[in-house]
Amino acid sequence: MTARRLALLTALHLLLAACDGGGDPVQQAMREASAKNQAAAVVEGTVSGPEDHSAHGSAAPSGPTAGDQAFAASEAEMHRLMAAASGETVDQAYIAKMIAHHQGAVAMAEVALRDSRDPEVRRMAQAVIDAQTREIAEMRAWTPAAGN
Repeated sequence: MTARRLALLTALHLLLAACDGGGDPVQQAMREASAKNQAAAVVEGTVSGPEDHSAHGSAAPSGPTAGDQAFAASEAEMHRLMAAASGETVDQAYIAKMIAHHQGAVAMAEVALRDSRDPEVRRMAQAVIDAQTREIAEMRAWTPAAGN
């Protein structure tokens, strides 16, 4: 079986799984977490949100937060790699840039695994690592179709 046929069969399998309620586990985890958070934010028909504490003398934080600082290096590296990634065709450039993007996602998920103590965040971070690593391998194995 050729690599192209194998890739098409794999894509078809993933597409059918997505239609059958399966799909990308990272996206599913994010949908579940979002729904849970949104449900928790709704209180008796009103949506709660950040309150204005300016009257209490507390100003909004200035500069990057500790959370932002934890991801600064991996974000900067991802953007650097994406800017440097290129290809002769749109297809090749897309693959190169998406590999860099996925590598950045893995690096950020590794920060979350290292620093987070929240079990749900850690589960989502591990799901990102698993899915993105698999997709990086798939993209690295890609070869242009004949005539492209």
